[in-house]
Amino acid sequence: MGSAICGVRVSKLGVFTHTLILEDRSMNPRLDTLVTALYVRIDDLLAENPGWAPQRPAVGFRPRLSDAELVTLAVVSALLGFDSESRFVRYAKAHLRPWFPYLPNRDGCNKRLRRAGDMIARVVERLARECPDWGDDVWLVDSTPVECGRSRQTQRRSDLAGWAQYGWRASHSRFFWGLRLHLIATPSGPPIAFALAGAKADEREVCAEMTDRAGPARAGQTLIADKGYRSTAFEARLAQAGITVIRPATKKEPARPGAKPKTHH
Repeated sequence: MGSAICGVRVSKLGVFTHTLILEDRSMNPRLDTLVTALYVRIDDLLAENPGWAPQRPAVGFRPRLSDAELVTLAVVSALLGFDSESRFVRYAKAHLRPWFPYLPNRDGCNKRLRRAGDMIARVVERLARECPDWGDDVWLVDSTPVECGRSRQTQRRSDLAGWAQYGWRASHSRFFWGLRLHLIATPSGPPIAFALAGAKADEREVCAEMTDRAGPARAGQTLIADKGYRSTAFEARLAQAGITVIRPATKKEPARPGAKPKTHH
């Protein structure tokens, strides 16, 4: 199982954000400040935690692109909204040369990123914990389908065989073959924990594992969920960890904490 912020197998890391710093992808003072600050902090983190780096032979050539530079590029690509390695590599070579004199081609970048997945996950987790919004006493949780293929041949030949599963996609009223992306985040957007699990995985079990790994940000932590997370055992488990679950009540349930009061006309 690969490592992730929440300890559940993850194949790709990503953060979605919208700030004035990111509106202009060309070189500008705000982007320069962001990249410089990220690199300095990531370099310090890797120096303090040498065990995070991928194992390398005792002898041989040192990578021309340092681990700190690699992780900084990965974070910047996510912050700028790139979902294609090829496009980001072209962008980096055109705009980021002043900060990264050596940039590998797409294949070299992909190879390094795959080997550095655990290191990137650890750095992203630490950076997230250092954000002021990490301490927010309100969390939001939900999951979304990640369809991985439709043909029988794809399901047999895919590397995801045995991990991807059939699950129900309510928004399209049909089954799909793939995974589900589970996310816990603060109302302002920063992710607390995320995981990719099989489409049949119980949302409540995955959520409980993520909260076990992340731990409540403070006493009296609140988790807002939808009706799919209804479970007495699940709510009791999180209550033991100091987390109160707020979700809509079903038709047969009495009003729950946080519910809107009914208005009478």
